Amino acid sequence: MEKNSPQLHGIIGMGRIALHAEMNVVLKRHDMINSSSSKKHGPDQPEISGLTPKSQRTKMGKPEDSEKEKKLKDVEISVPIVYGNAAIWLGKKASECHSHKWTVYVRGATNEDLSVVVKRAVFQLHSSFNNPTRVVESAPFELSESGWGEFEIAITLFFHSDVCEKPLNLYHHLKLYPIDESGPMSTKKPVVVELYDDVVFSEPSESFLARVQNHPAVTFPRLPGGFTLPPSVPIEDESKRKRGDTRDHPLSQWFLNFSEADELLQLAAARQQVQAHISKLRRQISMIDGQNQQFKSSSDP
Repeated sequence: MEKNSPQLHGIIGMGRIALHAEMNVVLKRHDMINSSSSKKHGPDQPEISGLTPKSQRTKMGKPEDSEKEKKLKDVEISVPIVYGNAAIWLGKKASECHSHKWTVYVRGATNEDLSVVVKRAVFQLHSSFNNPTRVVESAPFELSESGWGEFEIAITLFFHSDVCEKPLNLYHHLKLYPIDESGPMSTKKPVVVELYDDVVFSEPSESFLARVQNHPAVTFPRLPGGFTLPPSVPIEDESKRKRGDTRDHPLSQWFLNFSEADELLQLAAARQQVQAHISKLRRQISMIDGQNQQFKSSSDP
């Protein structure tokens, strides 16, 4: 191989940059294995605005020490939530000030009832709305409105007293229009924007654990050695649970699916892309190698 082949060095350099970028994507997606995907239930796809749904992990502060409540060391309770909005164009019914109907919400990542942890939600709308501070005291934690403009909505979640005294502040940019705003709008497919957040409570109280240990809306990512949870039991009041979950919600067919299975598929696809880059670069290097050998042979006396 010629040491002074600028074409070869250029290809190798670009290849290394591409592979480094692709591998970073793979590693980041691997670290976020419990986060999200953008697969929707059903054959039709909503107008998803933005790139792959963002994911994060919010660790809430430890509860204040109390003589009445025993804290469980080395225990974490996780509550996966999804917050976002779905907006539908009103079509012929649209007016200058009301072009879209939209719903902003906070739901369980698997559409379970969040009221076992969340006491109430406060949505802060734009000041142009009547009564811009909206308080929702029970699940499902959502509100619907109509309008024409996009703006940031502040969402504050307040928890039950045995969960956490500190509220959780979320911020969501209301999205009404698809990415390609010049394209046609639909009165049937909503624009859907959702974010995933794994809310983690460290060192929970015994009363909190006792209430939620068998609830499907929570998981236990960290438990001390030898600590075992009792087996899951059916929730007695099925009607109450159904009032709070979002499985049968009118928008549920458009909700994004945040599952580990979809994440593994995305990870596998990213790895295939890396392998494809590697194969392509090997072929290019092999071809240039051969050309260099031919040039060297023809230039030898």
